[in-house]
Amino acid sequence: MALVDRYLARNIAVPLAGTLILAAMLLVLDKMLRLFDFVITAGGPVSVVWRMLANLLPEYFSLGIPIGLLLGILLAFRKLALSSELDALRGIGVGYGRLLRVPYAFAIVLMLVNVAIVGWVDPYARYRYEGLRFDLKSGSLGAAIKVGEFNDFGKRMTLRIDRSEDNGTRLLGIFTALDDKSGMRIAATASEGQFLATDDPDTIIFRLKRGRLVQEGEDFASPRTLSFESYDLPINLPAIDPFRGRGNEQKELTLPEVYDRAYGDAKVDQEESLASRANLHFRLVEVVMMLMLPLLAVALAVPPKRSHSSLGIFVGIVMVVTYHKINQYAEGAGTQGRLVPELALWLPFIGFVALIFWMYHVIAHRPGGQPIGALEAAFAKIGKMARRLMPRKRYERVEAAA
Repeated sequence: MALVDRYLARNIAVPLAGTLILAAMLLVLDKMLRLFDFVITAGGPVSVVWRMLANLLPEYFSLGIPIGLLLGILLAFRKLALSSELDALRGIGVGYGRLLRVPYAFAIVLMLVNVAIVGWVDPYARYRYEGLRFDLKSGSLGAAIKVGEFNDFGKRMTLRIDRSEDNGTRLLGIFTALDDKSGMRIAATASEGQFLATDDPDTIIFRLKRGRLVQEGEDFASPRTLSFESYDLPINLPAIDPFRGRGNEQKELTLPEVYDRAYGDAKVDQEESLASRANLHFRLVEVVMMLMLPLLAVALAVPPKRSHSSLGIFVGIVMVVTYHKINQYAEGAGTQGRLVPELALWLPFIGFVALIFWMYHVIAHRPGGQPIGALEAAFAKIGKMARRLMPRKRYERVEAAA
């Protein structure tokens, strides 16, 4: 049995890892396009996209781990069933309970990993993600100057650049207009320029070369003009408010913190208490349900005899995704007070667990039992009808005519 256990572990690990990586990549690619659009619109550096995606990975892994676990176990047992190895093991007295030791070892380890992710890693990553969004909107990450367009830096400076060379360190064809708080207004054109840092983090120098400057203010009877070879224009950077503290949203709280807000802190108002209770029980039911996935996978893995139907894979994915969506709806209803959070989240869990136990009982304890036998028969009939409606090959039509 040690050999069988190693064989099962190898067959589970490969599709599990592949599914997890594929799910994370698909979610990342879907979000990447929107993040690039957001960052470019905000005028921030493109490198921040990778930092934002890195902070989204814990959430994606928490969603992908249950699906990967289900498919890993399901595909491993399906391989055993199609190659008749499962029948051979059952024939020598090895039951499903013995075969489920390795799947449950995977399930327990991955459940602990998911507890760490949803309980501690994801809240901090989500907070850092929101911090990067705030920095982009406030401009503290720097602003990208759009060549050939008028760029507004705050309310007091406008800048236009014709060309940019040497990765932005050399700017050509410059027009700038600046209005400081004292009422002084400056407009300048220059053939070349660059930004320089100073000892004061709130001030930078815009060094202009070979240009003309017009200065206008209340102390001047008429505008003053100046031709220059080099002119340093000091620019005061606007003050940026610090980002808020962590915990503005329930999803940014760790498990102990959200439990304290839900049941331990008497000063929390009713609305926040409901939101904390709903979020706490949402995380718990999502994690605990992973212990049922090995039973569900085994119940759906074994197709009918003399059949290679893949309906069980489809049904398994639909069931897990549907249950996740039901939990999301229950969390929202509990947060709004339309449903009691504990009942809204644990009653579907109990119903789903009862359904899984029934499906496992049918496949494990009824000879020839098929939990989705009715679905298999219905889809077989639909497949036959579809094949009849499809145009037959030419040689088949000739044989029918003969």
